[in-house]
Amino acid sequence: MTTPDDDAQRPTSGPVGSGPVPASIPQDNPFASPSGRRPLPTAPTAPRAAQAGSEAPAGPRPAAPGPAPAPAPHGAPAPFGAPTPFGAPAPYGAPAPYGAPGPSDAAGPHAAPPHHDAIPSYAVAAPHPAPVVATRRRRRVLSVAWVVPLVLLALVAGVLGGVLGARIGDDDHLRDAGLPAAVAGSADESRPPESVAGIASTVLPSVVSIDVDGPEGASTGSGFVLRADGYIVTNNHVVAQAAEAASTSVVVTFADGSEESASIVGRTSEYDLAVIKVEVDGLTPLLLGDSGAVVVGDPVVAVGAPLGLAGTVTTGIVSALNRPVSAGDEGGDTAFINAIQTDAAINPGNSGGPLVNAAGEVIGVNSAIAQPPGTLAPAGGSIGLGFAIPSDQVRRTAEQLIETGRATYPIIGVLLDQRYVGEGVQVSTEDQDGTAAVSPDGPAERAGIRRGDVILAIDGRPVTDPDELIVAIRARTPGETVVLRVRTGSDERDVRVRLDEADAR
Repeated sequence: MTTPDDDAQRPTSGPVGSGPVPASIPQDNPFASPSGRRPLPTAPTAPRAAQAGSEAPAGPRPAAPGPAPAPAPHGAPAPFGAPTPFGAPAPYGAPAPYGAPGPSDAAGPHAAPPHHDAIPSYAVAAPHPAPVVATRRRRRVLSVAWVVPLVLLALVAGVLGGVLGARIGDDDHLRDAGLPAAVAGSADESRPPESVAGIASTVLPSVVSIDVDGPEGASTGSGFVLRADGYIVTNNHVVAQAAEAASTSVVVTFADGSEESASIVGRTSEYDLAVIKVEVDGLTPLLLGDSGAVVVGDPVVAVGAPLGLAGTVTTGIVSALNRPVSAGDEGGDTAFINAIQTDAAINPGNSGGPLVNAAGEVIGVNSAIAQPPGTLAPAGGSIGLGFAIPSDQVRRTAEQLIETGRATYPIIGVLLDQRYVGEGVQVSTEDQDGTAAVSPDGPAERAGIRRGDVILAIDGRPVTDPDELIVAIRARTPGETVVLRVRTGSDERDVRVRLDEADAR
């Protein structure tokens, strides 16, 4: 094998004795070992001898060479004298092994005399040197079909390695977040008066939270200012404990965080309303609107202190009108409310707070929330069914409580049979707990209504439940006249009844 840059002339090989061979081979052997080991010396040419250690006489080439002597072991000492150093070139002028020396081989002034010691010991071991065949080492080169995929694979691996390294080695923290910020003072804090924010800014200063602490425990509710001199309206069930126990305290907390003790001016369980008073002047009252002008779908805002969270604002619409609601604790007083239904969130603690329209006028006092069917305990929160006492009723009752300390409500003077099943509601056929089924000389008796009659409608609105008729009557005022559709047996007729007045508890 050769190195790729070897340009030396290579000897040709042929049959033994077919032609001359070079007289000498240079010491610097071009056929280097690919393994990097030290190259072996090339055997110099030597004259053929019949016997080991004899010189071949110069002269014409013999016709046929004699038999070659047996080769001596490699590296054996020369029989005649010390061996020539390993790898030393043959003396100049040494004859070729198979012929007489040519003119260039004649002994000259620099030719070394033939001597037995000048012949290396390995010369006789190879009388017939084998021809050296030179082979060129072929380079292994990758084709383009392999190089391009490998390059692409390396690039992809580098990119993936960089991405994974960035995600694993680096964290997500920046020296400076550099988040965009609005220009200071560029935001307009004003809102249109009819917007929810505008309504809330108008109403909130007049809404208070009420804390009651007594023998039965602590409770919270809401209320709002009716008059600038300290009159506040709320629900009766919020302050009822204070009316029953002298040791109960009532504390009002205003929107600015100030607190004042309050006293009860008057209350009524029939309408679940109460008026309390604080000794403070200069308060901002809310306006009582016309609940009779409210229609289903009107936007509303509920304000109060649910669960003690003062100043909470929720929004919704008027979901329904004239909902007959009977609210009260089991075994206690029951309030009959011809309520406004809303889906604005009303939660425990909202009781007594205002329900206002888009103009910021109070159209109702939040009073009750519905409970899912089958629920025995009070509901934990809003389910989208809240009820408010209409503002028209609030105005009449609040005026009575402020002026006289008591309230009245209208009646027709009959007892209703809660066991009746059928169209309309039936007047009881029997007295109950010492109370006559039809009050003597009462409004119903004067209009011709008798025991067992069935009342089908009031002012053209059908009634199917006793509470519904009671609520519809209490939504009127004493002295007002209503038209009842009455059936006696198979006979139906309309009767006019002038409502009487009864003192509320």
